[in-house]
Amino acid sequence: MYKILKKDGKAKRAEFTTVHGTIQTPVFMNVGTAAAIKGAVATTDLKEIGTQVELSNTYHLHVRPGDEVVKKMGGLHKFMNWDRPILTDSGGFQVFSLAGLRKIKEEGVYFQSHIDGRKIFMGPEESMQIQSNLASTIAMAFDECPSSVASREYVQASVDRTTRWLRRCRAEMERLNQKEDTINRHQLLFGINQGAVYEDIRIAHAREIADMDLDGYAVGGLAVGESHEEMYRILDAVVPCLPEEKPTYLMGVGTPANILEAVDRGVDFFDCVYPTRNGRHGHVYTNLGKLNLFNAKFELDSRPIEEGCQCPACRNYSRAYIRHLLKAKEMLGMRLCVLHNLYFYNKMMEEIREAIEQGTYQEYKKQKLEGFL
Repeated sequence: MYKILKKDGKAKRAEFTTVHGTIQTPVFMNVGTAAAIKGAVATTDLKEIGTQVELSNTYHLHVRPGDEVVKKMGGLHKFMNWDRPILTDSGGFQVFSLAGLRKIKEEGVYFQSHIDGRKIFMGPEESMQIQSNLASTIAMAFDECPSSVASREYVQASVDRTTRWLRRCRAEMERLNQKEDTINRHQLLFGINQGAVYEDIRIAHAREIADMDLDGYAVGGLAVGESHEEMYRILDAVVPCLPEEKPTYLMGVGTPANILEAVDRGVDFFDCVYPTRNGRHGHVYTNLGKLNLFNAKFELDSRPIEEGCQCPACRNYSRAYIRHLLKAKEMLGMRLCVLHNLYFYNKMMEEIREAIEQGTYQEYKKQKLEGFL
């Protein structure tokens, strides 16, 4: 299922075989929270720009259109016309992000819908049922993401509950994968390491969940307010405690520099809204840093966003034209910027894989970081 092809230091080049295809890692998953990439990007576009894995959100799809609707439509792959792997987040992050609209109890979390205010309950079993209805390739365990500034006592209690929830998730997924009416009976389960910025709590939790022999392991609760240095310190402590022979996923990260540093620490999977969110605001990535296409200096710039880039935007349009679209609030401008940014991330991951294969990752990382910093 997961096979390491080459190592360069701690950086891993691997293949992860799933029922929906083989994922080449390290990989950046393109985020389509509500089964669509924000910025008018279709699944046919995702194939053109080299996307391997699409990520959608359990909570948002449960609220709208409803996971039962998606199941009746044949599952998320058929619903959105995507035949490659999909990872669904568990809804656990909304326990953090919707803090003003929820109550956490042992059985699960009581939410108010951010759309219409209706009451929603989600616990480990409900999250697994929703993700089973969505029929994603990889389901994430239901957890709580504690704040990076939470007290040690709160974080320890939260992590203990997340571990209990993980055992319930595993039992429920095993049950659901045996049901005749389950669309994807080969759905995989990733557990999530938590512990805020407390190294000892993180390490103990990593060791405990490593013994559960799950399909993969995520490091959650980072990139939520702590410094980059704290993030790297936690990764240095935690990743060696997770099974090397299983994929490791750093949730919600991040910038190109974050990804380069995390790959160097043994991380395989990444996701982040940065490339799409920045693109929708006219901020585009290049190997020489980020550009703001709203700047007046691009008004008469006939060059593509980046010379030599083979994305749909750079092959066909100038900085000046894209700037005009953005200023005129034409959706095409936003779309082209998002396509470029996702292509940039996907291409960077391809280059990372090649560098690890060739044993030149340190040189590649240094060169790449010089452009970003």
